[in-house]
Parts: sequence; C-alpha cells; structure tokens
Amino acid sequence: MSAPPPALLSALSDLLGPAGYSDDHTAMAPWLTDWRGRVTGRAAALLSPVDTAQVSAIVRLAAAARVALVPQGGNTSTVAGATPPADGSALLLSLRRLARPPVIDAADATATVDAGVILSDLHDAAAAHGLRFPLSLAARGSATIGGLISTNAGGVQVLRFGTMRALVLGVEAVLADGSVFHGLSSLRKDNRGYDLRQLLTGAEGTLGIVTAATLRLVPAIGSRAVGWIGVDDPHQALTLLHRLDRATGGAIESFELIPADGLALVLQHIPGTRAPLGTPTAWNILIETTAPPGARDPDSALADAIESALADGIATDAMLAQNETQAEALWKLRETLPEAEKIDGMAAKHDIAVPVSAMPGFLLSATPTIERRFPGVRVLAFGHLGDGNIHFNVRAPLGRDARMWLEEEGSAVTHAVHDLVVAAGGTISAEHGIGQIRLPELLRTGDPVRLAMQRAIKNALDPHGILNPGKLVPLAPPRADP
Repeated sequence: MSAPPPALLSALSDLLGPAGYSDDHTAMAPWLTDWRGRVTGRAAALLSPVDTAQVSAIVRLAAAARVALVPQGGNTSTVAGATPPADGSALLLSLRRLARPPVIDAADATATVDAGVILSDLHDAAAAHGLRFPLSLAARGSATIGGLISTNAGGVQVLRFGTMRALVLGVEAVLADGSVFHGLSSLRKDNRGYDLRQLLTGAEGTLGIVTAATLRLVPAIGSRAVGWIGVDDPHQALTLLHRLDRATGGAIESFELIPADGLALVLQHIPGTRAPLGTPTAWNILIETTAPPGARDPDSALADAIESALADGIATDAMLAQNETQAEALWKLRETLPEAEKIDGMAAKHDIAVPVSAMPGFLLSATPTIERRFPGVRVLAFGHLGDGNIHFNVRAPLGRDARMWLEEEGSAVTHAVHDLVVAAGGTISAEHGIGQIRLPELLRTGDPVRLAMQRAIKNALDPHGILNPGKLVPLAPPRADP
C-alpha cells in the first residue's frame, strides 16, 4: 500500500479545512493507540469530515492515490480494530463529527442516526419520545453508532433484543470507490436479494464506511426488577434462567453469570461496593426484567419465581432491589468487574461464545483444563449466560510479572483456550470483533471455506484493499489496474 503522497495530503487539507484536517502528531496521539494500550500505529494525518459528501470525497481521493484509510469512531475497540498500521501507510478517518441530533420517528419506532453519535446521546434522544434503543454497554458514553454497527456490538441485553445486527434496519455507507450506498430505510421486510445492510454490519469498516443508520427502537421501560441470586454451579444457573424466563413471560433482559472470585475482585478494588448477599455463594446471577409503561410491574412475577426456585433448591440465596439506588448498586458490581480485574493485573483476555446449552459444561471443564496446563494461572470466566458469551480471562500466576508472563506465554494460553472453544462448537469472537488482535487466531482456527468467502467479498467490494487494511480479513493481492 502506498504512503500518502504530498499532493494527496494537500488536496485533503483543502477539502476539509483546519477543522477537519490535522497533521499535528500531539493532537493525533490519543487516536493512534488502541483502547487497551497494546497497539500503536502511525498516520500522516487525521481526517475529520463533517458529512457523507466529505467522506465520499475523501475516499475518492484516497482510492485514486491507492492510500489506505482506517475509519474510527470512539476508539473503544478491544481488538485494535480502529488503529492504523505502524508503517504510516494509512490515514486515520474519524467519523466523530458526523453527529447531528438523531431523528426519532415515534410512529415507526425508529431512529435515523449519524455514525458519530455517541450511544448515550441516542439513549437520551429516544427517551424524550417515550422510546429506547435497547443496546447498552460499559462504553456507552464514548462508543459511537458507526463503530457499534461495524463491530456488531452486543452488550448486556442481547438475550431479549439481539446484537446490533438485529437492531439495524438500514445503513448508509461510502464504498471503496467513493460511491454512496443509500440504504437508510425503516422497512421491516425487504426481499430484494442480498441483505447489504447486514453485510456491512460487523464488517469492521473493511467493506464500506458506515456514515448513518436507521435503527429499531422499543417502548421505554415503565418499570423494572433487578435481583441478585446465588447458585451452586452454572448448570443450576441455566436451569434457573429457563424457569424464570417462562415465569416472567420472556421479560428477562439481562442474565449475567459472575463467579465468586469475580465478585471478590470488585469488592476489593472498587470503592463503595458491598456484597449483596449475607453468605458468599460459588456463583452469582445478576438478573433484570422490564415492563413497558402501563404493563404489570415485573417485581411481583420475578419475586414469586425466585421464591419458588429457592424452595425447590435451584437457588441458594437471593435479593431483589427495593429501589433504583439498590438496582444501580447491583449493576455496578457487574459493570466494574473489568475495571477491577484490570486493577488487579493484566490478563490474557478471550471474548468467546459457545452454544447456550454448552456454556455450563464449558465453564466447569475449560477452567481446570487451562489451570492444569499452565500451572499457577487463575481463570476468571464470567459473562452473558443467555447468549453463551463468556469473557474467559486468564491471569498470571501470583508473583509473576504479568506483562512478562503475557509476552512469554500469552499466545500459548490463547491457542489452548481457542482450541477448547472450537472443539465445543463455539467462536473465538462473540462481541468484540476480530480487528488486528484476533486475526492470526481467525486464520489458525477458521473454516477455510468461510475464510475464502470473506476474502472473495472483500476483493469484490474493495479490490485495492484501501479500507481498514489488516483487520478482520487478511489482505489478498491487490487487483491490478486494467
């Protein structure tokens, strides 16, 4: 891939002006390193267009010069999916200025949203119309809609509403030649062949640069019930999930499974937290059910179902939040778990998923397998039981320098974890994407036919490989000019 020539940089500077073009390395620095601080790239300039027309013009200029572009939203990728290459061959394309206020269509229950809109701002805009966008995650104050679409983000409400893919009705995107796919639509049914919005969703900016989207909204929450339940093991937790889901009429939005050592880390490192139950339990469940305005309060249904489960020995202890303060305190225990783990020390992190029915068995078998194979390591596995997503993190042995241990053994640990996942019929990336970090493992473990199909799509839509190179799909040889 060509380095950006001076003529291209001059043309881009003229196009974008001082507000949209920067080659100040100090100003660019925060955007050149991934969110976890593991990968740092270089770029000759940071491009910040203000609308789709400018994005299109940028791509046309870059395509003509055969210079790569790395699109970026809030830079919250955990797999370095928005970090430019270290050789300085790509330009950084920020979508953060594409951030007009969301347009809410209350009658159609949709939101038309620019790529640079922050997730929390969309939440606020929908709430003003008695609606909500039912996807949330810890980075909601910085993650952008374009990035969430490009990574097919998940979060804590996938159990009821699905991933980002299930919430995208239409997409506007700039393709590799600068043409614009005008796919914004609120249609619930459209049978005109290939579903191009879904092709672009989860593509990590390798097939097109998402500039706007039409998203599905749902009724606002009228009331909710949040509880904390102790169980003996993950099998009991899965039995409880099915039982409570039936008892509440499918109203469960979140069902988070947390081991005792995960809760202990939060209590140790996060100020203002306290154990919800009087007696520690081996595994903990954070559950939330909701009801729209005017519907029956979910508290009583959930309370009755939990009481029955306790009586039948399916749960060992439980508490229900009595007010919003208590509910938020319970959620804090789950949402600050990654922060507590980070404070405790670096770990080999794995964002994996297995079939829901296989998750309990996987947790109980994979953990001791990894701890036996790598003596002294400490596995912390937690996640979204309702969709099979496990954050399977392996911490360094006590007394070892975590960074040095990761350099020496991190790859071997990851290979071992992913081999167990593949054997269980799972995936090495549940919700964080592939980016740069997971690409070698995708090539090692991926189905050759699937990889070949992905390469073929990439070659067809981006024949010169200028869109986010080195992410998700390995670069095939560029197509020669006719």
